[in-house]
Amino acid sequence: MNLTKADLQKEVTYKTSRSGGKGGQNVNKVSTKVELLFPIKTTLLFTDDEKALLLTKLENRLNKDGLLQVVCDEERSQLLNKEIALERLTRILTEALIVPKARKKTKVSKGAKAARLDNKKQHSAKKESRRKNFND
Repeated sequence: MNLTKADLQKEVTYKTSRSGGKGGQNVNKVSTKVELLFPIKTTLLFTDDEKALLLTKLENRLNKDGLLQVVCDEERSQLLNKEIALERLTRILTEALIVPKARKKTKVSKGAKAARLDNKKQHSAKKESRRKNFND
């Protein structure tokens, strides 16, 4: 699925608050910290199967209301923090939608088995040659 920022922005809600960190007196006056909330259960961007996949993969990132939460307070500007949070959201969603390939079972080849057993025999012979004979 191709996620665009414009599509996501329609369904995202933002909360802003004052942020700590760099910014001098600006920190005390301007709400630059951005908390982005995305409702996975009610979104129209994904199919039901994709929603189920997202909910299982991202269950530890959801808040108590079932919303995906992304927080950003890196920049001094609220607009830049919104952009960064939206980029993070798109990355999180696209990575969560990737379904890993199923692993095909394979057998160990006869040659590999023989080589392993031969190596074990050589190792065993080396150890055997180092032993002292107590029976003699």
